[in-house]
Amino acid sequence: MLEQARDVIEFPIEGEIDAGGWDLRKALLLGLGGNAVIVEWAKSSIVYEEVTGFRRRLLDLLAEIVDPAKVARHYLGLARSHVAKIGSFSGEVKLKKLFYLIRPLVALDWMEQRGLAGLPPMNLGECIDQIEMPAQASDEIRSLIDRKSQTREMGTGLIPTAIARYLEARYGHHEMNLAGVIRDEARQARNRVLATDFYRREAELQ
Repeated sequence: MLEQARDVIEFPIEGEIDAGGWDLRKALLLGLGGNAVIVEWAKSSIVYEEVTGFRRRLLDLLAEIVDPAKVARHYLGLARSHVAKIGSFSGEVKLKKLFYLIRPLVALDWMEQRGLAGLPPMNLGECIDQIEMPAQASDEIRSLIDRKSQTREMGTGLIPTAIARYLEARYGHHEMNLAGVIRDEARQARNRVLATDFYRREAELQ
């Protein structure tokens, strides 16, 4: 058939399980492009089902082929999207969705403070532990994390002042200072070969 096969995997929501994903080909292509989600999923402590050894092999590959500079651009894109949605740092927001802006900016700070030499932990609390940031903003974010852990619905409200100041300052900083990705054609070619070989080996194991 001429139509390309669907490469997104989706399941109906059952209770608290909301599962979805990509086929391996698309996941690897997204990793090559700097999409951080595949790395975050592979590192997640929550595992529904696992083929023995696969995640370890995937993480080893991702450590080789995922370019932190591209991931930083991915996080900035996420932040930019959510800033556009909230419209103002001083307005009322859905507090649960505020994490969609906090997380990428904290991750960008983590990466910047390490010279874009690695990828941040998936856990937001761990990221905060490992970066320098205003103490009051840190305390307010932790308070929101605690609140989120106790209830699925957080309602709407104004962004806490310390968090709003932090988000506005860091968003402006990263918009201004995050350099464009410089294409390294040789590295890209090498990474694509590594990903292709991995895909072939994994397919042969099935």
